[in-house]
Amino acid sequence: MIARHYHGHPHDESPRDCVVLDYDARFLRRKVLTCESGERLLVDLSHTTSLDHDGVLLLEGGGEIRVVAAPEPLLEVTADHLPRMAWHIGNRHTPCQIEASRLLIQRDHVIRAMLEQLGAQLREVEEPFTPEGGAYGHGRTHAHEHGHTHHHGQHHDHADHGHSHDHSHDH
Repeated sequence: MIARHYHGHPHDESPRDCVVLDYDARFLRRKVLTCESGERLLVDLSHTTSLDHDGVLLLEGGGEIRVVAAPEPLLEVTADHLPRMAWHIGNRHTPCQIEASRLLIQRDHVIRAMLEQLGAQLREVEEPFTPEGGAYGHGRTHAHEHGHTHHHGQHHDHADHGHSHDHSHDH
């Protein structure tokens, strides 16, 4: 099977099959996936695409394959001032699933330490991860590089050092 197109919502009432993918695996252009039935699917999209939970890959010759967000290790964030926690998470370009009473983020020891210092209550969970899209409601919040990383014990805090958040996103 080959899928060359993606759609954010199904057209068919019952897609032919489904693929269960974590957040990182749902960002792709060309890849061979294994469907729940065991059948292999070549995804060959024209550009790198962020596949949403419940979106569909359109098969050549007709039919759809449903995309399902897989459970993955996450950090549940709760706090008296949840919007403040969301601001700090967003300031670090960290993908975040925003709900009325909690936030979900991928586990990261640096972000965890920051949130603990800010007074958040944290709990490790395993759930599907469907974070908010980019500034215009689509895309990924970490689709660009700043030339630094947040994953090796480095603390990078634009807001607390008195400098602006202006830096190049040229590739």
